[in-house]
Amino acid sequence: MSDRTPADRTASRTVAVWDLPLRLWHWLLAACVLAAWFTPTVYDRFHRIVGYAVLGLLAFRLVWGFWGSRYSRFRMIRVRLRAAPGYLWNLRRGITGRYIGLNPAGTLMLVALLASLTVSAITGAMSVTVTFFGLWWVEDTHHYSSDAVIVLVVLHVLGVVVMALLQRENLIRAMITGRKRIRGRS
Repeated sequence: MSDRTPADRTASRTVAVWDLPLRLWHWLLAACVLAAWFTPTVYDRFHRIVGYAVLGLLAFRLVWGFWGSRYSRFRMIRVRLRAAPGYLWNLRRGITGRYIGLNPAGTLMLVALLASLTVSAITGAMSVTVTFFGLWWVEDTHHYSSDAVIVLVVLHVLGVVVMALLQRENLIRAMITGRKRIRGRS
């Protein structure tokens, strides 16, 4: 016979989800994106340095997506992307499901942010070369993809807040500590 109460048996515990390299990448990327957003034409040199840092961070994420820890890898992207429309449809009714790593909406956001950041950073680097300097399509692509990044960042933050409220979990703390709360019977 167990001395534990039913509440003890269903108590929450945490599990390691996001490793330190991924968390550092996430927060460094967030800082670089904000710095890049507020520095063009005023602090061009700093803007370029931050843009090159974003390229380096994107390269790191590509490598870490194949050789990082379990929840850092890209192995579930296709499955989660296929599940994203149904997940978003169910989300309208507050049905979230529980995911240890990224949920399908988070996976969709990861892909959209990585793609738009890649376009923005590459066209930004192109725009300071002799070959591509002053070309309208490079400048326009950089401008529009950078705007898309900011829109996606705002949607990402709103999504984190909504999911934290729906699931009653501090997801920001989880991205700082690397640990997520899981519920289950012991």
